[in-house]
Amino acid sequence: MRKISCLIAMLLVVGASAQEKKTFTTVKENPITSIKNQYRSGTCWDFGTLGFFESEILRKTGKTYNLCEMFVVSKDYMDNATHFVRMHGDSQITEGGSCDDVLEVLKLHGICPEEAMPAPGKLQGDTLANFTVFAPELERTIRAIIQKDAKEPKPHWRDSVQEVIERYVGRCPDTFVYEGKTYTPKSFAASLPLNLDDYVSLTSYTHHPFDHWYIIEAPYKWRLKPSYNIPIEQLMEVLDRALDAGYTVAWGGDVSGDFKTNGLAELPDGIVPTQQVRQERWDDWRFTYDHVMLIYGKAVDAQGKPYYMVKNTWGEYGDYKGIWYMSRDYMKLYTTYLFLNRNALPKSLRKAITQHKF
Repeated sequence: MRKISCLIAMLLVVGASAQEKKTFTTVKENPITSIKNQYRSGTCWDFGTLGFFESEILRKTGKTYNLCEMFVVSKDYMDNATHFVRMHGDSQITEGGSCDDVLEVLKLHGICPEEAMPAPGKLQGDTLANFTVFAPELERTIRAIIQKDAKEPKPHWRDSVQEVIERYVGRCPDTFVYEGKTYTPKSFAASLPLNLDDYVSLTSYTHHPFDHWYIIEAPYKWRLKPSYNIPIEQLMEVLDRALDAGYTVAWGGDVSGDFKTNGLAELPDGIVPTQQVRQERWDDWRFTYDHVMLIYGKAVDAQGKPYYMVKNTWGEYGDYKGIWYMSRDYMKLYTTYLFLNRNALPKSLRKAITQHKF
């Protein structure tokens, strides 16, 4: 299987030749927090989804939060190791993940603001998330838990995994002070104006029936959380409706194919993004799931062609300083799933996802 992480995809884009900068007219723009940089780590799922939750808070209250990505990394990678052990080693160890990982960390472990935890890589002399040494060492440590022909996992394995995580990303705080009040990570998460039961994942493939839940078969979705399957035209309508109503939407999809220009994501001429083409490209690996970003607005180019405004996780790279303009056709072809607030959905779809249990 072609396993291109969001980090590798970023390097492909950075290496692409410069293109003439296009101009756009904004049609709809919802508020977002600042551009972040995942740097040398495969953590777009973390940065992109926390940016989504920050935007949700901004939409509801007008208040800006800076939530801590490395807190999520610490908790999620330990959860990944625990899943590996429970599966007797028959699961993936990965830097990658999905929006569901961040949601589950918030539910199970809480969260802290950025300033409550040491900067990523601080103990290694790097102020950004550099996982080039960390990720291989963590994988070796986790794989060593289950030794050949063992009848049980290696004793005290949690301690060894936790030691590696904390050495590279810092120790999660037990308590911290924020705006004059003392919190635990769980109490801080509970204080945020978020209903963590409000968030759903929608997808669109024909190898499962529409109007049903299923688990997307993708390497980085190890948590096995379901998405609700609907036709692609309906999915695009949901996206437009949500943006028009003031919601942002987290996007999981492919940036390893035609996502190679400086701040643009467009399909080559002649490609029509139908439901059938989506499925064919997914099945033959021309379309994969390798990146998470935040959709926050709509725009048109000088010819009136529709685009989406997307907040990326690679710092202020590109002609638009960290913002990507993704054509509607690109979005239609290369979206793996949308993650959004269920209150942004049409009433009929909210009812359907409630009636059809996973």
